[in-house]
Amino acid sequence: MSAPADSRPAASSIAAAWVGLGARERRLVLLAAVVVGAALLWWIALAPALRTLRQAESERATLDAQLQQMQQLKAQAEALRALPRLSGDEALKALQASVRQRLGRAGQLAVLGSRATLTLTDAPAFDLAAWLQDARVNARTVPTEARLTRGSAPGQPRWSGTLTLALPDAN
Repeated sequence: MSAPADSRPAASSIAAAWVGLGARERRLVLLAAVVVGAALLWWIALAPALRTLRQAESERATLDAQLQQMQQLKAQAEALRALPRLSGDEALKALQASVRQRLGRAGQLAVLGSRATLTLTDAPAFDLAAWLQDARVNARTVPTEARLTRGSAPGQPRWSGTLTLALPDAN
């Protein structure tokens, strides 16, 4: 296969210039070409690979932590799935007991059909978090809607508003 017609004059002019150089100048041009080639090799092939290698350990540690968290969530899901199903009445009783125990006067529960609405009045954040865990595990309820506002009192955060939960289907 032959070179295009317009590249022949350029190649012949480069060859003529090369022949016109002295031995020392040829060595310097070759040295410059080697330096440019080495720089290109570094920027295109080696530097990105080394950067990836340096970051690999920290990314692996992050991914391991995420994997461990996902395995814990999987174990929790499997444990919840293994629990016996509750009827609507059993779930409601467990939910009401949890509200009394965890939230006291800060929470009022109202039930309408398969939905339960919890009205919060200045409930401590820690108690609300514990109650949500109880509601999920013991009453098998799932929050479907939340309209909460954070209180402005100093110290532990407090929440007011409403939470709507889906009760399990009656068996």
